Amino acid sequence: MAERLHVELVAADRTVWSGEATIVIARTTEGEIGILPGHMPVMSLLVDGIVEIRTPEGEYCVAAADSGFLSVAHDRVSILAEHAEMSSEIDIAQAKRDLERAHEAGEGDDPEQRAAIRRAEARIRAFERAS
Repeated sequence: MAERLHVELVAADRTVWSGEATIVIARTTEGEIGILPGHMPVMSLLVDGIVEIRTPEGEYCVAAADSGFLSVAHDRVSILAEHAEMSSEIDIAQAKRDLERAHEAGEGDDPEQRAAIRRAEARIRAFERAS
């Protein structure tokens, strides 16, 4: 069994993070999943939330990611999201304003409105978790 994973966190417009890791944690439609070296192959739908990556050096990387896909095979983890950003890139004041605006618009039955709330909440959680 390999001791490391090769991880690619990719948004529609760029590679957000790429490198070696000892563990990756992400939220899928089935719930939260932790990936360690030697993990069985997986293909799953990613939901709005936080992606956590621990490097072999012990660095803890946190990102907010929108819906997409997660794939694991042969110690390679690919996370493909519509939008993703590292916690260090998040403007927390803007994320809080976005959440406030989304709540003011009302949750209701509008799927886009609920998604806007989930995205803003994920950005805030990623920023806070990394702090």
